[in-house]
Amino acid sequence: MDWAFFLPVIAGGMLAGLSSALLGVYVVGMRIPFLAVCVAHAALAGAVFGRLLGLGPQTMLVPALLAATAAALLLGLLESRRVRIDANVLIGVLFSFSLGLAFLGIGLFGTLGRPDHEIRGLLWGSLLFCQWPQVKLMAFVTLALASFVGLCYKELRAILFSRVHAAAAGVHVGLVWTLFLILSSAVLTIDFQTVGGLMIYSLITNPALAAFQLARGHGRTLLLALVLGGLTSLLGFLVAAYCDLPVGATIVILSSLLVGVCWLFGSRRPASPTKSRPGRR
Repeated sequence: MDWAFFLPVIAGGMLAGLSSALLGVYVVGMRIPFLAVCVAHAALAGAVFGRLLGLGPQTMLVPALLAATAAALLLGLLESRRVRIDANVLIGVLFSFSLGLAFLGIGLFGTLGRPDHEIRGLLWGSLLFCQWPQVKLMAFVTLALASFVGLCYKELRAILFSRVHAAAAGVHVGLVWTLFLILSSAVLTIDFQTVGGLMIYSLITNPALAAFQLARGHGRTLLLALVLGGLTSLLGFLVAAYCDLPVGATIVILSSLLVGVCWLFGSRRPASPTKSRPGRR
C-alpha cells in the first residue's frame, strides 16, 4: 500500500467522520437528521450552477457554501417564526426544491453540450482523490465547529433538551442556533465535496445514533459519537483497501452495521429513570 498516497485519504475520511458525528449529535438529538442531506443538496445545487457559470472546481465551492448557508438559515428562520408545519416537512420541501434545482442544472450541461463528470462526481464523492489542501480545509471547519461547541456547550445542551426551557433560562436561542446552522453549512459543504452527498448522510446519522444507544449524558454522547465516527471511517477505509471494495460504500455499510450492534447492546441495558429525551420541545 502506498501510504504517501493514502495518508491524506485516511485523514480526510477521519475528519469527515469526526465533524459529521459532532454535527450529528445535535441534528439527531433534535430529531431533524434530514437537515444534513437537505443542506448538502442545496450545496450541490450551488456548485452545479456555479460550474455552469464557468467557475472552476475549487471556486465553485463559493456558490455551494452560499446556497447551503441560505438553506440552513431559511430553515432556522421559518422554524423560529413557528410556522404551523412540522420542521421535517419544511426540510422535505426545501430538499425537493434543492434537488430539483441540482438536477435541472445537471440537465442543462447536456443541453449546452458541456461535460458534467465533475458535478456527477459530487454525488458519490472523491475520497480516494483527497489531497492535503482539502484535508487542511476540512481540518479548519472541523476545528471551527468543535470550538463553537466547546464555547457554547451549555447553551447547546439546553437547546438540545428544550428550546423553550433554554429561552426561559436566558439562552439566546436564536443567535446560538443561527451560528450553529452557519457552521453546519460550512462543514457539510466541505465534507460533501470530498465524501459525496450519499455518504455524508450516513456519517452524520449513524455514529450519533449509535452513541445515543450506549451513552448517558450529553458529554459522554458527544465523545462516543466522535470516537465512533472517526473509527468507522478508518476501519471502513482499511476494509475497503484490503478487500478491494469501494471506500464510500464500505464506510456506509460499516456505520449502518454499527448502529445495529450498538442497538443490541443498548437494548440490554436497564432504562434509566432520569434519562433525558434530547430534542424535546
